[in-house]
Amino acid sequence: MKKRSTYLLLIICFLGLTAFVIVKYNVKVLGKTTSYYPLLERKGQLAQLPEWPATKEKAANLIAVVRDQPTDAKSRLALASVYIQEGRVTGKYDYYNEAAMLYIEEALKLEPRNFEGLLLKGVLQLSQHHFDEALQTAETAQKISAYNAFLHGIIVDAYVEKGKYDKAVENADKMISIRPDMRSYSRVSYLREIHGDYPGAIEAMVMAVDAGTYGDEATAWARTQLAQLYKKTGDLKRAEMHYTIVLDERPGYGYGLAGMGNLAIANKDYAKAINYYQQADAAINDYALKEKLAELYLLTGQKDKADAAINAIIKELTTAASEGEAGLNHHADKELAYVYLLSGDNNKAVKHALAEYTRRPENIEVNEAAAWAYYKKGDIKNAVTHLEKALKTGCKNPTLLSRAALIYSKVNETAKAKGFATEALKNDPNIDPSLKEQAKKLL
Repeated sequence: MKKRSTYLLLIICFLGLTAFVIVKYNVKVLGKTTSYYPLLERKGQLAQLPEWPATKEKAANLIAVVRDQPTDAKSRLALASVYIQEGRVTGKYDYYNEAAMLYIEEALKLEPRNFEGLLLKGVLQLSQHHFDEALQTAETAQKISAYNAFLHGIIVDAYVEKGKYDKAVENADKMISIRPDMRSYSRVSYLREIHGDYPGAIEAMVMAVDAGTYGDEATAWARTQLAQLYKKTGDLKRAEMHYTIVLDERPGYGYGLAGMGNLAIANKDYAKAINYYQQADAAINDYALKEKLAELYLLTGQKDKADAAINAIIKELTTAASEGEAGLNHHADKELAYVYLLSGDNNKAVKHALAEYTRRPENIEVNEAAAWAYYKKGDIKNAVTHLEKALKTGCKNPTLLSRAALIYSKVNETAKAKGFATEALKNDPNIDPSLKEQAKKLL
């Protein structure tokens, strides 16, 4: 009797545990399709922007539809689009990209040839630095409809990141012929910039800004890119004007605040620069802002703060690189290479730079990162090899040219070193103060 009671108790426990597992799984699945990814509340000035109430209302309505209508692909994609944009606005890409990809995948299961769903999936793959996958997704969408500017924008970005610049230019031409707007003008601007045509890049970015909507996040982004072009060419007055306009149109915009911080660095007002970057870091989550803060802390002798910021960036990027619940992970080795250089760990910097190089060996920015990491490590032969690949498009970015000058000086190519230093500094650009001083010494 006692033995039978024991068996009965074990059976009851087993059934109870089974029921618990089933309930937990069902809640998780239901949560994924209903409120598992609610819209996160904005903070600070982001919450005061006029688009926020409308964004909240739209998201709430779409979540209700998605919850009640499991076969509604259109609403799932509309909600994914809201989340992608909210990720841009807040910098909370890990959260919103995972949420968006969930709804996109659900929509594509319902409608595998849904053109909009494929485009949104391509956008997320670009955001996570999965450039080969983004190109494959775009090519699938292209078989459904080839005459679409947004589609060509995804293809342009994928080819740029892969270092296939001729193909990027070809698709940018197609994009702008279909729809000359902010998206197409900004891509033309970047392609002109990396080919050394700063006047042409500025011209295209002015057109991008003019095509934008007052106060919109995309317009603010385009205007900050325009300001950065002026900054790189030494026209700090115009740069300041555009950063000021950005902050007037969109108060508290993180990249506008960071731009003002850069101008403060140019004036050697490092306390003011730190203040701007702290505001920017509070406004939007972006490792690049934290990295600049770490540089400023090192520049002003605040090593403890610098170390804390560096460790926070490494933790954030390493976490992002691990696969999330929606199967997403962010390839961040180029970014990690620069952070490890900042920490003084040149071996890890080279390791991560080469990991990124393995993925996209033709990209000039990846080769620049590898060249600089090898230079810092003291391996000048490999630094020169990657530098030559970084210079292949004729890019005149003053940071790249300054690094080229320093690297060539180490192999006694004095004429080349002085030539690059002269070109880098001729307009007195706003670049890293230490790098600028080293380039000046070569002259």
